Amino acid sequence: MQDFVTAADTLKSAADGDSKLIEQICLDMWEPLYRFLYWKVQNREEAEDITQETFVKTLTYLQEHQSPGDNFLGFMKIIALNIIRDRWRQNKRRGVPINIEAVSLEETAGVDPQTLIAQRLQIENALAKLSEDQRAVLDLRIVKGYSVAETARLVGKTEAAVRTSQYRALQGMAQILDDSD
Repeated sequence: MQDFVTAADTLKSAADGDSKLIEQICLDMWEPLYRFLYWKVQNREEAEDITQETFVKTLTYLQEHQSPGDNFLGFMKIIALNIIRDRWRQNKRRGVPINIEAVSLEETAGVDPQTLIAQRLQIENALAKLSEDQRAVLDLRIVKGYSVAETARLVGKTEAAVRTSQYRALQGMAQILDDSD
């Protein structure tokens, strides 16, 4: 397949509507692209949607521009990553949906302020028992809403180290809070 997709004239023919070539590109590229996207989004339906959207955008690009070069799969992955980023930005702008009808005003109004203060103090005490690094990661990831990549850049660690630190911090907090009950 590598020879097939690296040929600029073949890609141009596919972009011009040659259904046999489009089908061949889809058959050859679908699985590696889908696997890459599933690894990124961890959701089957979303990975399928983004894979389809990537093929559409790739063919649209090829109709207007010349072939991207030798690494066609890499080119498609870049398009897919841009689609993911656009979706995440869009979701971030929308915020968290709240069903107003599901909120019980009686329950909300009846919350004891002393209980809230006690819960807050328990959380603050649990946070104080974590390492400085774990507190920083939780603050950036959960409180401030930074992405893993942004947090990694800010604390000077790898993304994997940030994920591990967040996981361990949450596990530690859960254990501390369970022990205090």
